[in-house]
Amino acid sequence: MNIVRHLAVAAVALMVASAAIAQTRPTAEQAKSITLKAAELVSTQGVEAARPVLHQEGEFRHGEIYVNVIDFEGHWLVYPPRPAGEGQSMINVKDADGKLIVQEIIKLAKERGEGWVEYRWVNPASNRIEAKVSYVKRVPNLEVITYVGTYK
Repeated sequence: MNIVRHLAVAAVALMVASAAIAQTRPTAEQAKSITLKAAELVSTQGVEAARPVLHQEGEFRHGEIYVNVIDFEGHWLVYPPRPAGEGQSMINVKDADGKLIVQEIIKLAKERGEGWVEYRWVNPASNRIEAKVSYVKRVPNLEVITYVGTYK
């Protein structure tokens, strides 16, 4: 009987934890809003001045949210989960299904200026590959793109 009680308590704790994670997961509209704010920041201050702001915990980086900044050649200019990767070309990066996501992001930004891209990526919070949707925004007057995603 004691084992059943412990299993029931563990199951309830797991459900509560799952519900808390689901409630704190950012929405697509939040990702879009942060992308647009980040584009404005980069537009007015430049990438170099914006980088430390985008790296620090706060408005632009919290939980699963972080701002990516790339140039039209596919170089990561800002990548908070792995700053050591900044400066590297990501033009041929594929998602878990083989989609050339950086090329798709660049194409969307050049052709439409902004919009949504869907792909599957490693969630740094769970360390698992999950479905993700990112809002992409070309920074006005620059060949630079900001984007923020949220996991589904």
